[in-house]
Amino acid sequence: MSKIVRVGVTFPPDLLKDFDEIINRMGYESRSKAIQDAVRLYVSERKWMKDEDANQTGVILMVYDHETRGLESELTDSQHHHTDLISSTMHIHLGEHDCLEVIAVKGKGSEIRHLSDELATRRGVKILKSTIVSV
Repeated sequence: MSKIVRVGVTFPPDLLKDFDEIINRMGYESRSKAIQDAVRLYVSERKWMKDEDANQTGVILMVYDHETRGLESELTDSQHHHTDLISSTMHIHLGEHDCLEVIAVKGKGSEIRHLSDELATRRGVKILKSTIVSV
């Protein structure tokens, strides 16, 4: 039987208020369970970075301003440079300036992280989120 460890956590009031509103809307019975789930998600999202030699798979989700000069060409070049990792891509027009690109990836964690970092640091990329799991 596993033991439970009690810890104390401090929050800025606005963050705690937002958190409580969200978990109440979701129907959580306790703040502890919601915090455990949040920490579990955080750990699982970043655990893949620990074993970078293992085969991993997932998606890279990116929102960018397609009107940033040269950005689309740079993104395309990066993706062509990593064709061994990329299984598929989906491109969605969000509005007049913004596009969403979802890139399905599979390969060594270190190579996926390199691609993710390469894309995230491009001028004009507004948001980049990776969800990667070990396989």
